[in-house]
Amino acid sequence: MKYFGEDVSIHSLNLSQGYMDLPPLSFHASLEEQWDEEEELEEIEAVLKVVPPAYHQYLAVFSKFKAEKIPPHCSCDHHIKLEGLIPPVVIIYSLSNQESETLQAYILENLEKGFIRPSSSSTGAPVLFVKKMDGGIHLCVDYRQLNAVTRKNRYPAPPMNQLLNVFNSATIFSKINLLGAYNLLRIKEGMST
Repeated sequence: MKYFGEDVSIHSLNLSQGYMDLPPLSFHASLEEQWDEEEELEEIEAVLKVVPPAYHQYLAVFSKFKAEKIPPHCSCDHHIKLEGLIPPVVIIYSLSNQESETLQAYILENLEKGFIRPSSSSTGAPVLFVKKMDGGIHLCVDYRQLNAVTRKNRYPAPPMNQLLNVFNSATIFSKINLLGAYNLLRIKEGMST
């Protein structure tokens, strides 16, 4: 059975029969090494319970495991165009002990995932932390100086009242919280340093 484009085994016959309408078969497993197969199967079962069958072909967008992995390069990789300027040299903000520990944990976790890598660039962006409602802290990257020299991708937007009219007769609205949203956008090859 293909799951997120990979061959996986389903160890629960109820899952394969109940959700996939398949006869009892033997499936070949080919999961990535860092994934825990039991956790992956639990995730499949949980997702299949809440996602209507009509949307099962889009299961990859609901995968926490896929959100933890950098996607392959594709034709729609993100390209940052600078206005003929060199990216600015930035001042690094001072951090408290808690902020330093949180930053170190973030760096180690994202190096392991492949979302970031060591860089030899002479520029960067400072990080700062925002307090959460639960008392924790949330890491934010301050890209304002880079954004100031980035060529804007401008196009005409429809008037606000026209956009709101689209929702006039809507009765159901959805909210999406993307896991690792910006990490799932690949930067065009040759653009990162």
